[in-house]
Amino acid sequence: MLTDYHNHLERGTLTLEYLEKFIEVAKLNGIEELGISEHAYHFYQTKDILSNPWVEERRFYDMEDYYALFKQAWNKGHHLKFSIEMDYTPGKHKEMQKFIASYPFDYVIGSIHWVGDFGIDLAEFRKEWDRRDTYEVYEKYFDQVVTLAESNLFDIIGHLDLVKIFKYVPKEEEFLLAQYDRATTALANSKTCVEISTAGLRKPVGELYPDKRLLQMCHQKGVPIVLSSDAHIPEHVGCDYDQAVALAKEVGYRTIMIFDKGERKEVELG
Repeated sequence: MLTDYHNHLERGTLTLEYLEKFIEVAKLNGIEELGISEHAYHFYQTKDILSNPWVEERRFYDMEDYYALFKQAWNKGHHLKFSIEMDYTPGKHKEMQKFIASYPFDYVIGSIHWVGDFGIDLAEFRKEWDRRDTYEVYEKYFDQVVTLAESNLFDIIGHLDLVKIFKYVPKEEEFLLAQYDRATTALANSKTCVEISTAGLRKPVGELYPDKRLLQMCHQKGVPIVLSSDAHIPEHVGCDYDQAVALAKEVGYRTIMIFDKGERKEVELG
């Protein structure tokens, strides 16, 4: 079984015609479980969860239109999972929980893109990395990984070590492994799965998410996985999955999780 649970329509349109381009590429690449998980900040219904100038310029969807698109796809016989990718926002647990409960998601991805006012993976903020202390950013980032897991709101954590995207990585391995250790312990005590994401291969870091050492800790502590591409265009669905599957098997994974209406099931890794 192969999954691709992390995909975005935001560069196109919320239309069945555009969605079917993703479905077609998934079929060609042997993806048996495809999910669309648009960024929650695009939707008017999440304004009380995350709001800043960058986000507000990009808030242009209504959840009713989004859900209606899935209904169209299902009515046409497409096997497609209904999801959302939420920016985990400290202090907004009640608001996030209310939003998640408002829709029949098959699964929900929680991701960390903001450390305070710092958009860690955004090109517009890239120079900030030279102005800030890398160790402090990493510590605050993994603080959020821990509380994301402890919230137990999410089925999957997206791109677990996204913080490395621009190759700013602490040189002290002991510090880095300590962050990995506390993050994976929190994840192991939660319902949250980790995605192996091929998106990092298309970013400046040029690596899969997560780092092999981090994924090894996940495996040792029994944290389940899914596979994702984080495709923002149809051509990237299932992209570079040979590398993702190879890494999963190298660290010892033989199964992945699939989701249906919030319930998960363990299946053999394809």
